[in-house]
Amino acid sequence: MTTNPHRPRGLRSAAPAVLTLGILFGSSVSTEARGGRDIDNILPLRTRAEVVNRWLEWRLENILPVIMRREGIDLWLVVNREYNEDPVYLTLVPEPVMAARRTAILVFHDRGAEGGVDRYNGSYYGLGDLYRPAWTDKSRPQLDSLAELLKKLDPRKIAVNVSADWAFGDGLSAGLRDALERALGPDLVSRFVPGERLCLGWLETRSPEESSVYRHIAGVAHDLIAEFFSNRVIVPGVTTTDDVVWWIRQRIAGLGLETWFQPSVSVQRSRAEAERNPDLKTIRRGDLLHCDVGIRYLRLCTDMQWQAYVLREGESDAPRGLREALLRANAVADVFAAEFRAGRTGLEIVRSAMDKAGAAGLRPLIYSHPLGYHGHGAGCIMDARPPESAPEGILERMAYPLYPDTAYAVEFSSTTSVPEWGGQDVRIGYEETALFTSAGLRFVDGRQERLLLIR
Repeated sequence: MTTNPHRPRGLRSAAPAVLTLGILFGSSVSTEARGGRDIDNILPLRTRAEVVNRWLEWRLENILPVIMRREGIDLWLVVNREYNEDPVYLTLVPEPVMAARRTAILVFHDRGAEGGVDRYNGSYYGLGDLYRPAWTDKSRPQLDSLAELLKKLDPRKIAVNVSADWAFGDGLSAGLRDALERALGPDLVSRFVPGERLCLGWLETRSPEESSVYRHIAGVAHDLIAEFFSNRVIVPGVTTTDDVVWWIRQRIAGLGLETWFQPSVSVQRSRAEAERNPDLKTIRRGDLLHCDVGIRYLRLCTDMQWQAYVLREGESDAPRGLREALLRANAVADVFAAEFRAGRTGLEIVRSAMDKAGAAGLRPLIYSHPLGYHGHGAGCIMDARPPESAPEGILERMAYPLYPDTAYAVEFSSTTSVPEWGGQDVRIGYEETALFTSAGLRFVDGRQERLLLIR
């Protein structure tokens, strides 16, 4: 059962057990079915901070030890500077910390299942009760104090955030690494190991409460799409795609939220109509509209692509061929979702999904990515694009396996020939926010199965 996200004092304390949720391929969910508009019930900033800090405490107590032991790391060192923060740093500190403040140091020491993970703050500024102060004598150099602590703890492996393949695991700057090596000495430095998989595991794993409230976060994003793909924002023949994009930006800012990338709105038009009206900026009747928009709320990101049709005079629905194009895209989503199995690599998942979709007569191109604290998040990547059009180093990153309790943008394009447009190929850009658990993949707030209609 999803907890009411609008009454934070009523959120259940998350038990250490992993959420087990069945596969649910829901339809596009109306605001009535969800019990109202999530966009009208966004938490105030102070309450958000309280919720995030409660989540963080649970994550540090329950998720971090599991990841450290899985990766065989007994000490994790996170060192960064203000204005050059490590990608993991702000996910490890409580609200309202907004920056590293000078040089900031976090130390995590695993003393085993009985002892737990001790957390130290080797920074000048405190971090409340979540971390034990480790630089208590400010008359001593900061890194000398750190060296003394590490010698006392005597870890076998010291994970530092350096990586050739993952930005999420490469947050230790060259200058700070040089300074660390000078201060710690050759014995401790010889114990350095790359912390990239530790970073990935921490960033990608969702707690039970995060998974529950992700429904509300996705609901806000769905309500936003329903607002701008409507006559509230669009007047056919007048409104441009740029008008809509900047309306989205302004609306998100007005809600006190962030967008982690510039939204986009684009037009597909039949060739015959395009010859008469080649301007694809001005939205016209008979157009198929596409959006790509993502928000960040409670530190978690969404990423969604939806379609809308602008009705012609006298029409009550989109042409059947366009409706069929969306149905075929959902068929691709079903095939793709069924391939999500824990332990498989991203490469294995995407190859199997592409083969099975093609055998079913579908025409997809899959390029899916994790979601979480970052929009293009840490974790299992699935990308079928040719190397020249895919991100550099994608094959190396697609060797990373799928773990449960992780979030994804289920993203791909699906191409369909539309008879009403003279057999013209139409591309459905499909993207929806989903969670993967031990029970399978589910879309957290439904998905689009019907075109939105603009009168």
